[in-house]
Amino acid sequence: MTRPSVFYDLNGQILGISAERPGLWQDFDGMLGTLRVTGPVEPNFRLEITEADVLDEAPGGSLVFEGEIPEDGYCRMIADGGTVHLVFPERQAVVVNDEEGWAELRVRPGAKAAWTPSMLVLDAALDAGGQHMLHTAGLTLPGRDAVVLIHAPSGTGKTTTSLALATRGFGLCSDDAMILNLASPSPAAWGLPRHVKIHEKTARMIPLVAPCLGLSWDRNGEQAVSLEKLSGIVKIESPTARPVAALLHLARSGDEETRLAPMARTDAMVALAMDNVRTGATGLLPLQKRRLAAIRGLVSSVPTFTLEVGVRPADAAALISARLASLD
Repeated sequence: MTRPSVFYDLNGQILGISAERPGLWQDFDGMLGTLRVTGPVEPNFRLEITEADVLDEAPGGSLVFEGEIPEDGYCRMIADGGTVHLVFPERQAVVVNDEEGWAELRVRPGAKAAWTPSMLVLDAALDAGGQHMLHTAGLTLPGRDAVVLIHAPSGTGKTTTSLALATRGFGLCSDDAMILNLASPSPAAWGLPRHVKIHEKTARMIPLVAPCLGLSWDRNGEQAVSLEKLSGIVKIESPTARPVAALLHLARSGDEETRLAPMARTDAMVALAMDNVRTGATGLLPLQKRRLAAIRGLVSSVPTFTLEVGVRPADAAALISARLASLD
């Protein structure tokens, strides 16, 4: 009997998922639903999802990580050659081989789903096609198809700054996750088309987003807003790879003024790598080494700046446009 399947187009890299029932791929559909393509097609990366009462919780290999992951809880990561295992005891276990292009996810029936295994699979599927997911925002420049990437650790203001720029003619690709592709002559990037989490503080600073918001906030003071809702207020870009015009490192202004200044490439690389490359007990895994190399390629190819944001984040729009226009 043929198992139900679904296919997603990751900028030319096809992720194919088969499962015992469609509900098992709902996490992926929440992230990638707008990228679904009509199958059957030949996938470049395959994921098989199965419900199982018993999980393999003690695979062979070297322990890479053991501890708590925010929101998801306790897990163990084990590396065995080119294969990586991620185990959430009595809940989920995923095994990934990004070099051979496959993954297997086993879930306990009725167990609370963890988000991290899905992201590990997506990372591997992208990596197999020479692409790398970066924790950055991305926006197109007014009147241009090029994008600027805005990097900052969580809670520093990427979403607020992104939405502020979008109210000034920039196009929003993503406020949090951009996919970098270095296969073209110059670095290109596209945005993962997922919901934007808007904080209460952001809503107060950018009242233009009010029509998109409901009355209730989660425990973190946030609401998840679909790109479809936001598209009625700001320009939302399609998930198409576009050339990267610059990398901006976001920082809070010390005197409430917004300014843009050149940033040393070495400093930019360190800042981006610290937030995007994970080390474990055995050092860098192969995927992480390739991501670090991609970051090096990006930083060496595009202008890098520090963007200090003050009390008026929208002021950054004119500064960015003017500075990049002067470099053309």
